[in-house]
Amino acid sequence: MQLTMAKESPKDVEMKEADSAATTEQGKKETDLITLEDIKDQVKHIEKAVATKEPRFMLRALRSLLPIRRRLNATIIRKVIGGYFSPTYAPKDVLLSFIEEPMETDGPGTPFRPRSGKALALPVLPELEVYIHLLVVLYLLDLGRNKEAVKCSDLLMDKLQTHNRRSLDQLSAKAYFYHSRAYEMVGKLDKIRSFLHARLRTATLRHNDEGTAQLLNLLLRNYLHYNLYDQADKLVAKSTFPELASNNEWARFLYYIGRIKAIQLEYSEAHKHLVQALRKAPQHTAVGFKQTVNKLAVTVELLLGDIPDRLLFRQPQLRKTLYPYFQLTQAVRAGNLARFNEVLENFGSKFQSEDTYTLIIRLRHNVIKTGVRMINLSYSRISLANVAQKLQLDSPEDAEFIVAKAIRDGVIEATIDHEKGYVQSKENIDIYSTREPMNAFHQRITFCLDVHNSSVKAMRFPPKSYNKDLESAEERREREQQDLELAKEMAEDDDEFP
Repeated sequence: MQLTMAKESPKDVEMKEADSAATTEQGKKETDLITLEDIKDQVKHIEKAVATKEPRFMLRALRSLLPIRRRLNATIIRKVIGGYFSPTYAPKDVLLSFIEEPMETDGPGTPFRPRSGKALALPVLPELEVYIHLLVVLYLLDLGRNKEAVKCSDLLMDKLQTHNRRSLDQLSAKAYFYHSRAYEMVGKLDKIRSFLHARLRTATLRHNDEGTAQLLNLLLRNYLHYNLYDQADKLVAKSTFPELASNNEWARFLYYIGRIKAIQLEYSEAHKHLVQALRKAPQHTAVGFKQTVNKLAVTVELLLGDIPDRLLFRQPQLRKTLYPYFQLTQAVRAGNLARFNEVLENFGSKFQSEDTYTLIIRLRHNVIKTGVRMINLSYSRISLANVAQKLQLDSPEDAEFIVAKAIRDGVIEATIDHEKGYVQSKENIDIYSTREPMNAFHQRITFCLDVHNSSVKAMRFPPKSYNKDLESAEERREREQQDLELAKEMAEDDDEFP
């Protein structure tokens, strides 16, 4: 029996394509409707935060900013602006000028009217106005319209300067961040430095902890972007980072301090701050931040003379980005100067783009020092000419100077015979008879105490719960009366006792 397959006619193909397009269009409309409902819920949280003066509701709205941002489009922005602002509201037309006209087929068919009738005529809350303005800035940044984002953000900053409300603190901190980001995208980050300083003074005077933390981090990022490490160090020395700032802001601040300390040759302090930054960072997100911090932490650890744990380079999120640093670690660990130069040649441009090249250049001395230590452990006596050959130095005189410096710094235990031209190694001293074990234990104990102190400071309690278990005045009087009656009964019982 012969089977014949029927070919699809052009009409069937066109119908399938039309059905597919209709399904896609319907899915897009449903997504837009869900996004509008999410924005409506966040607006309710903002209004509740203003009414109850509880910052946790505002924080909840800001946490939902990222998932909403991914689904924004021109249709949604226009409907939000038209739904919450009355037709006679002046800033409405200004915001709509940044949004392109949507196509007729875009967006949900039903109108979005969260405020209608008399409610639409009421004045808009400043917090709600700032929130919607911030959504427009994010939309422009995501589309790459950076110049328009700068103009829109400037208008938002002018709007924030006219208000002094504690309920705006967290929203203003987020607005400052994206204001700086917009200027960074157009390459004019230095233009807002004086503005950030002025806002930092205002936030400090108003005890705006979230804004102070955000502005301090933005200024440090501004300085480090232009390699102004001295100014950044002076800013850290003359300012106090708020203790009540969020963990994300603490993580950024500790990372910036780590960078400053590393450039200033204070490697121990730099490594301590970088480790704390990694602890403060989110556990399952902020992958890019953790990659950046780990790159700098590995470099600083190598400069300290330590070798990073191999498991660090095997983590799935870090394996690819830390591969050049793994090769660098292998070269430093082996004390192989040729391999170090090869890694520097192959990945030099990558190190420069990641702002670690200056620190990695300093590792050359560590590579030579490690090579000298390896030679000292392998040979009881070796000529300076062979040392120069193994370390790839120009002459035995250079090798003599390097070995002499290693002996003076306590890297190796050896003596140099200048007349016969060789290095005589001394017997290895038992490390447990030195102070190194005590120093290692002290470092670990300090680390554990720092973790404990940070955990205690990070503990949060519900507001106004400290007096929940305390008794009122009436309850106290009643308790005292009961105690007095009990005492009288006990005294009577004692009198009746034979």
